[in-house]
Amino acid sequence: MNGLATTRIVFVGLAIAAAPSQEQRPAFRSGIDLVHFSVTVADRKGNPATGLTEQDFEIYEDGKQQQIRYFLAGGRGTDEAGPAPELHLGTLLDMSGSMEADLALARSAAIKFLNTLTEADDITLVDFDTEVRIARYHPSNFPRLVERIRSLRPDGYTALYDAVGVYLDNASSESGRKILVVYTDGVDNQSNITLADLRQLLRASDVTVYTIGFLEHLSSSVRLALQTNLREIAEITGGQFFAPLSLKDLDASYAKVKTQIDAQYELGYLSTNEKTDGAWRKVQIRLVGSERRRLTLRARQGYFAPYRDKGRGSGPAGRSAAEGSCR
Repeated sequence: MNGLATTRIVFVGLAIAAAPSQEQRPAFRSGIDLVHFSVTVADRKGNPATGLTEQDFEIYEDGKQQQIRYFLAGGRGTDEAGPAPELHLGTLLDMSGSMEADLALARSAAIKFLNTLTEADDITLVDFDTEVRIARYHPSNFPRLVERIRSLRPDGYTALYDAVGVYLDNASSESGRKILVVYTDGVDNQSNITLADLRQLLRASDVTVYTIGFLEHLSSSVRLALQTNLREIAEITGGQFFAPLSLKDLDASYAKVKTQIDAQYELGYLSTNEKTDGAWRKVQIRLVGSERRRLTLRARQGYFAPYRDKGRGSGPAGRSAAEGSCR
């Protein structure tokens, strides 16, 4: 990873059981042609809006309407795209020295949330301080994951942006839904990539990020700036930012996140733009009908087109910009 060259990345291990065969579970079709988006729709009270159908959505890419080829609501697919996609859950835990005051809460929070999302096909843990460590677990290895989280101790500086970048790069080869929950105070004093770099990686990724900010021990001016950063990191991807003060607040946040994940809509289309220039394509997903005006829709804002270097031949057409930037 060029941008992360001087941050030490430790692959703790892949504690994951063998994946089911294709015959056991057909894969979500997401290769070089299908562009897919995870979409959350909420009412004015913030409650997820369920019961919407394919006809309630329109997709526009750079202003041109696209035909929806894949639609899934609450685990039920409706066309040739196949069954519900796998769910890959990421947990990113800040273990730097600045988190010492909030360590007990963050550690308990991470374990508690993992207990609520039992339908995940696998769980990737990224814990970081001066260095970034990554490990992947099958749900059957959950006790080992909990043991690792409980054994972590705060120390060192904070490579937050590098840690998120490592997760995004690792997740780029996975198909299906990808959810990342980040536990941090938002401080970064060690990363080699900048916040601007991270924004680009997030825009290129199909991961939905939820940020949990532990900010109470920071001064008000610093807190405001870091809260803004954490909110932006989440909202770029269609996720959400939370700033809990207690375990009770976390319970409320988790309930909201869990409900949103369960009610998430998956939409896919074949782009009418066949260029392989790697350019950014702005995507707008809209709700149809006047009765939908009371609803709020959250989704990522676009994607980078496939790229083909005419001078060197074509690489993988479906490669994301996150892959291209980190390898």
